Amino acid sequence: MRAVQSGVCAVGELVERDGSVIKGNCVEVMTRLPEASVDLIFADPPYNLQLGGDLHRPDNSRVDGVEDEWDKFADFAAYDRFTRDWLAAARHVLKPDGSIWVIGSYHNIYRVGAILQDLGYWILNDVVWRKTNPMPNFRGKRFTNAHETLLWCGRSRESKYTFNYQAMKSVNEGIQMRSDWLFPICSGPERLKQDGKKVHPTQKPEGLLHRVLLASSKPGDTVLDPFFGTGTTGAVARRLGRRWIGIEQQDDYIEAARERIAAVVPTAPDDLIITPEKSAEPRVPFGTLIERGLVKPGEVLFDARKRWTAKVRPDGTLITADAKGSIHQVGAEVQGAPSCNGWDFWYIQRKGGAVPIDVLRQQIRAEMN
Repeated sequence: MRAVQSGVCAVGELVERDGSVIKGNCVEVMTRLPEASVDLIFADPPYNLQLGGDLHRPDNSRVDGVEDEWDKFADFAAYDRFTRDWLAAARHVLKPDGSIWVIGSYHNIYRVGAILQDLGYWILNDVVWRKTNPMPNFRGKRFTNAHETLLWCGRSRESKYTFNYQAMKSVNEGIQMRSDWLFPICSGPERLKQDGKKVHPTQKPEGLLHRVLLASSKPGDTVLDPFFGTGTTGAVARRLGRRWIGIEQQDDYIEAARERIAAVVPTAPDDLIITPEKSAEPRVPFGTLIERGLVKPGEVLFDARKRWTAKVRPDGTLITADAKGSIHQVGAEVQGAPSCNGWDFWYIQRKGGAVPIDVLRQQIRAEMN
């Protein structure tokens, strides 16, 4: 890993091997970075928590909250100016087909969302991070704040952003990933501490960043975090084979981030392969299965419950007593449905039982890949 950069270089130099931290103001740094040079941005900006006095537990012990100067703003107008400045600078460095994630709480996320839209970003999702172990509301005057919100946006409405839908479905055991995510807050061995105290008050869990990067970037992409803190984004990016740039102003955070990321073992390139998107897989017509001898003319296809059957013809079409055409057309016709995915609908008899014809298609795709 490169040493901390005190100045600003071209992105290619910054991420020569893996990634680097740039010390400085994020607006100034992003403005000087090459235009349209970053694939993905993850931003965990100050929340402007507006805390009024110390907070104590029922046993009168003091809660270790966010009291740092970087989270203090004179008023909402000052916070809005800050937000508009850094989001404009982020848009300068983001590629046309790039995307950005911004995380926040009820204190700031609605103001951030409006400014994102004002600047031309296109909101794709608001994702709720539901915490399994939130801090209780010790005063008992409000509901426990048990979630934070992430806004995921394309650089513009026209952006052809990366979304690894099939990978997210695989993570979720074959079920479409929802926009409410369940993770614990950062604690235990993952929480960086020095002399028994948290190094950073709002360190995010690596599991959350793993999902963000896996969902919306590819190996080799450059990921930028303009509020780098202790380097969660960099640690996960290195593990997942993404190049990264972190921008941070505080020396103690930078040092902690460097040590943390240096200890991360990158995943081998061959092990970074994820479930491909269906649109990216090679097209295999049903007729190819016949040409390759995986299906023979005259064989009979049937649905999962064996209600309907159809005979295979040499040109890859199917025929029944009342219908003929492609695997999709005949599947729709026998059901009286407007459409049908024949690959999912039809089965064929093989040793051991019924096999979806899509299994045979995947055999050919595996050879092609």
